[in-house]
Amino acid sequence: MATAKKAPAAASATPAKKRTPNAAFMKPLTPSPALAAVVGSAPLPRTEVISKLWVYIKANKLQDEANKRMINADAKLKEVFGKPQVSMFEMAGLIGKHVK
Repeated sequence: MATAKKAPAAASATPAKKRTPNAAFMKPLTPSPALAAVVGSAPLPRTEVISKLWVYIKANKLQDEANKRMINADAKLKEVFGKPQVSMFEMAGLIGKHVK
């Protein structure tokens, strides 16, 4: 039985390139009045809007206890989402309607 000698993985791997952020995600967008009640009225990149939403959701304990992927909307978030409960995956799509 012949054994093949493998080269060290670090030597054969090419150096990882630093990811450059997509300019579309970094462009500051103005939130609608309903969304501004949650994240503030200053123009923010889409990534920051989502981050601030998660801070708000966690601070107010709006994540569903049984299913952590679901977010229970309070009065402010119900205006943004349009329904009482959304999944965290559809949340980003619903935010798109509230930023310009």
